[in-house]
Amino acid sequence: MAPFLRISLNAYDMGTLTSLNSPPICGIKMKELVSTELGKTLVQRKPTLFPAWKSTFDAHIYEGRVLELILMKDPEEPLAKYSEAISVLAERCNKSKSPGPAEFWVDLSPSGRIQMAVQFFLENVDKGKTCANRRPVKLSYYATHEVFNFRIYLMFLSYKCRQCNAAIHKRCIDSIIGRCSQTAANSRETMFQKERFKIDMPHRFKFYNYKSPTFCDHCGSLLWGLYKQGLKCGDCSMNIHSYCQVKVANLCGINQKLLAEALNQISQKSRRKSIPPDVPEFGIYQDVPKPQDPNGEYFLFIFWLQNSFAIVLLCIQLCLFIHCKCDVTAQGNGKAVIPAPTPTPPPRVRLTLNHLVFHKVLGKGSFGKVLLAELKGQGQYFAVKALKKDVVLMDDDVDCTMVEKRTLALAWENPFLTQLYSTFQSKEHLFFVMEYLNGGDLMFHIQEKGRFDVNRATFYSAEIIVGLQFLHSKGIIYRDLKLDNVMLDKDGHVKIADFGMCKENVFGTVRATTFCGTPDYIAPEILLGQKYTFSVDWWSFGVLVYEMLIGQSPFQGDDEEELFESIRTDVPHYPRWITKESKNMLERLFERDPTRRLGVVEDIRTQPFFKTINWPMLEKRQIEPPFKPKVKSPNDCSNFDREFLSEKPRLSHADKNLIDSMDQTAFAGFSYVNPKLERFLTK
Repeated sequence: MAPFLRISLNAYDMGTLTSLNSPPICGIKMKELVSTELGKTLVQRKPTLFPAWKSTFDAHIYEGRVLELILMKDPEEPLAKYSEAISVLAERCNKSKSPGPAEFWVDLSPSGRIQMAVQFFLENVDKGKTCANRRPVKLSYYATHEVFNFRIYLMFLSYKCRQCNAAIHKRCIDSIIGRCSQTAANSRETMFQKERFKIDMPHRFKFYNYKSPTFCDHCGSLLWGLYKQGLKCGDCSMNIHSYCQVKVANLCGINQKLLAEALNQISQKSRRKSIPPDVPEFGIYQDVPKPQDPNGEYFLFIFWLQNSFAIVLLCIQLCLFIHCKCDVTAQGNGKAVIPAPTPTPPPRVRLTLNHLVFHKVLGKGSFGKVLLAELKGQGQYFAVKALKKDVVLMDDDVDCTMVEKRTLALAWENPFLTQLYSTFQSKEHLFFVMEYLNGGDLMFHIQEKGRFDVNRATFYSAEIIVGLQFLHSKGIIYRDLKLDNVMLDKDGHVKIADFGMCKENVFGTVRATTFCGTPDYIAPEILLGQKYTFSVDWWSFGVLVYEMLIGQSPFQGDDEEELFESIRTDVPHYPRWITKESKNMLERLFERDPTRRLGVVEDIRTQPFFKTINWPMLEKRQIEPPFKPKVKSPNDCSNFDREFLSEKPRLSHADKNLIDSMDQTAFAGFSYVNPKLERFLTK
């Protein structure tokens, strides 16, 4: 990623120009130098920016890039302009000895001047240096950490090396065994590593035609093109961009994760051997005086101690209390009386894989699969979401999974949320057994129609609002509202699904800070790294309504960086045929100040866009949907993507050794059965 300038326009002087009653407007055009048949010319590829006075905007430094500033009375009446190469501004900024932004005046043509404040940000941000307005999507705003000479910085969902562009999961940082291929520097860790072993196994890359979307195993981005999209190693099957080849380390066939684990085990054994031999051994129980209680109760401190000194210290810290009743004699000596065992309730019925028959694959992702399942002998159909435990653990998503389960359990209180019947687990998988919504999702239907008419979009929007407001009343931010996550039942009513990104317990002054969501739907406050609340759901709701009415996304970009910049700065295009009520509501939903956004400051139900909605009847599902999906039977799958339906409905399996080594206690308390399902199981 290129270095960039952060620029703000702080003051102006009209010079000999006619003075204005109100402050003038500044337009910023970024022009790129491109080669054509007639020679080199400047081309504007991005929309003109109109920054407010004293606000900031960013300009990346590329060769030949030019900033053009236009002072205007209004967008139709330019007054003066200034044009300069970005590299010249960067050089002027670097000459300033001020630790903060460099402030200077630039002359306009034909008259006037503007005061600019410019701060230069290097591609390699010094370790520990903080930057203003840090946000996860502007990669260069983050401090750099150094691991084996990989100068890594946090991006959207991973870290990236600034020098070789290698993408690294946060959880995988400790598994790095090589060194950055684009640096000649040596650190203490790399010197030690070189003394232990040297790995130099070059890859054998050849151009390859990929028939399905494939991502680069080095930088993590998509391999683009119709044919020969990238290179594939003939030995280890590594896939990369052609321009990444020179940056890939010579680690062909090396499983860095397993090797790092083996080295870690060696280190642990070395630490255990280093424990002094004269450490006293402890017995299983440690006697302590029993303080007498007026009620005849004592606290017994029982420590489970083993030979390992580390475990001894851990147990002492945990201080496990066992509380038992004692029979106190006249002499003051007491004996513990074991209370009579309480009768155990009969075991509840538990759902297992043996109760289900899988028929179709409804969806698939890195998390696992969603399958159509039938309860044996009952003719009842369910959608079963199967998550791979190893993926959940490696992605550190255990908490998210538990939040999803708790949110789904609440869904029985609202008719517009997907209902949960059961959760259970096997050694390899976690299972969510949910109602089967055979009407498909809104993404499937909008791809068939192109866009929805106002009546249909209004109905879907209203039912989504009821579901969203229910979640908000329970202190839950949804954070993943999109067409793919809004399902239709057989009657055509809306059901919100997939609660894996929810944030719980958002009450009072509590705010969320996690950067998450689907890129097209992410709110500006998340991109800016600000603390946020339910406002982000109303921004996503605006994007969803826009897509239903117009048939395309309101914000565009060739890559994530351009998309996020569009979300932060661009004004969506509203076609002429869109109704006034629709446009007014969308403009208020796309308010970039979350404290002024519709849904936060005003009840969205009162908007003229919903003038045809009878809300009490809608909440009781008494309004007939404008569209009813074509459903032939309870197990009909015609409203789902055929690409998945053609696959065999079976669960994928991970490596047996990996499964055996997993910590299964992390999923304690996951299992749950709804009483409605228990009645089917006991028949």
